[in-house]
Amino acid sequence: MHDPDLDDTGVFSRPTGVDPHSWQHVPPVLQGSRVTLREVQRGDAAALLSAVSTSDVARFISPPPDTVEGFEAFIASARRQRAAGEAICLAVVPAGYETPVGLFQVRAIEPQGKGAEWGFALGMEFWGEGLFYAAAPLVIDWVFDTLGVLRLEARSATTNGRGNGAFRKLGAVQEAVLRQSLRRDDNYLDQVLWTITAEHWQALRPTSKVKVH
Repeated sequence: MHDPDLDDTGVFSRPTGVDPHSWQHVPPVLQGSRVTLREVQRGDAAALLSAVSTSDVARFISPPPDTVEGFEAFIASARRQRAAGEAICLAVVPAGYETPVGLFQVRAIEPQGKGAEWGFALGMEFWGEGLFYAAAPLVIDWVFDTLGVLRLEARSATTNGRGNGAFRKLGAVQEAVLRQSLRRDDNYLDQVLWTITAEHWQALRPTSKVKVH
């Protein structure tokens, strides 16, 4: 999971006029057969705290909030960033569930928004259940088709075998190892830089479509 604070340079391309139907004004709902992804809401705080703040989930990501109030502040910040066109945070709600069990974040990392970074965190009980592979393509399709991103990056600790395996299986390309790039407690972890380009993704999923409400 990414930290909620962003600098002022990463903004996805803004329309010159105000479009009341744009994703900044009306956040997307991405619907798959097994999962729905929608913007995080204040009422999600307790469920997200339970899902992603456990030691097993949080040990390979930037430290998540450790209280309900902390998650409420995180959610409020994420919604402001979406309205500003800087980032979006989507809650993962499996079919048959009413509360989220994880989240995906996407943020711009270039002034014109052609490069983006994404990350995810899922509750441990959903590891190995295929939920990531049901949700991730929906996010990637939306990033390339709606945001116009050309290059999508992700970072995963080198010791996170499950996370690195997930990105590899998805079709991401390992470009580099970023030495001591993630601080966890008093230690620094190396991270793998994974990338997917719009052109590569189209070749991997030439008929992939996202149902957006």
